[in-house]
Amino acid sequence: MSRKYKFYNKEGLYFVSFATVYWIDVFVRVQYFNILIESLDYCRKNKGMEVYCWCIMPSHVHLIFSAKNNNPGDVLRDFKVHTSKKLQKEITENIQESRKEWLLWMFKRAGEKNSNITPVFRTGTPSFKS
Repeated sequence: MSRKYKFYNKEGLYFVSFATVYWIDVFVRVQYFNILIESLDYCRKNKGMEVYCWCIMPSHVHLIFSAKNNNPGDVLRDFKVHTSKKLQKEITENIQESRKEWLLWMFKRAGEKNSNITPVFRTGTPSFKS
């Protein structure tokens, strides 16, 4: 996602889509899919994200959500950064990941080409804050 989201009505309901870098099919593995679900659940319980529906595809995600605290940009940024870091860690530590070196190389390559990219998603900066 090369553009930043613009949330003009902070109280609104939003449809967002975002993809892994280079549209890599990361979410075909159950453990990576579960990280995404756990992050959504965390944001729902702790960050004020209200999730109305979601669709997770092998390389991208669609969400319809709002933010109870009228901070949809912050919530989405934190969700993506935290999830990206967790995914990268899981891939790094997964001894059964046949594509590990290639995945990590592609994530690194994407980050070097664009400073707006964290390891897995094209996104902003900080991670979850309590």
